[in-house]
Amino acid sequence: MHITSEQRFDDDVLEREFILDGIPGFLWTPESASASAPAPLIVISPPPLGLDKMYPRLAGRARYYAAEYGFAVATIELPGSGDRPRLAVLDQARADLRRTVEAGEPVSGEIVDALILPLVERAVPEWRATLDALLARPEIGGPVGYEGGIISIGVRLAAIEPRIAAAGLFAGSFVPATIVEEAREVTVPLQVLLQWDDEGNDRQAALDLFDAFGSREKTLHANMGGHTGVPKFELDAGARFFARHLK
Repeated sequence: MHITSEQRFDDDVLEREFILDGIPGFLWTPESASASAPAPLIVISPPPLGLDKMYPRLAGRARYYAAEYGFAVATIELPGSGDRPRLAVLDQARADLRRTVEAGEPVSGEIVDALILPLVERAVPEWRATLDALLARPEIGGPVGYEGGIISIGVRLAAIEPRIAAAGLFAGSFVPATIVEEAREVTVPLQVLLQWDDEGNDRQAALDLFDAFGSREKTLHANMGGHTGVPKFELDAGARFFARHLK
């Protein structure tokens, strides 16, 4: 992990920009994090819109977790996003999705698979390598929480990565049938956020996925409003969820 820049904010949170095997990312740590008192880690997987575009939202969330709850927080650029090389298979799937939606036709399972599975298959190994690098730092320790938007990435990672102790997932993206089956293998505590009136989300599919999770402790937070109307209080709800399970 190569640190490319760093700055300390007024809330005593240190932000470091880094490159890991060609993948850009950010790490935020509280002033209290040290080798003698390592901070529990939360990793936030962004939507595929590019870190530059998502930075204000990600940094605000990360700094709140770090300053108010003492977590270390990190994020990395998803495959094919931002300044990373484009992935032809994903560009083609997105074009097929646009044509289908514009034609008023139902989105087929084949399109969903092509849109999501290649991203999951690339992103999950990158996240596991990132965990290796982050947990090797003396000021960061386990356990690890995962939070993120493309819910299929979180499902796969929570199912196969033993270092993930709890996950906060955001419903609102397409989910392949194979990922629904993998959800039955997820056993860590979950908190799932669903915007009830999200026009781009199949509400019933989100509820079916929640039902499929094998976790004994799973909580659904369903709020009225569209995709960008998440209530501000959900930020603290997410922090308290991770505090219960990572501290």
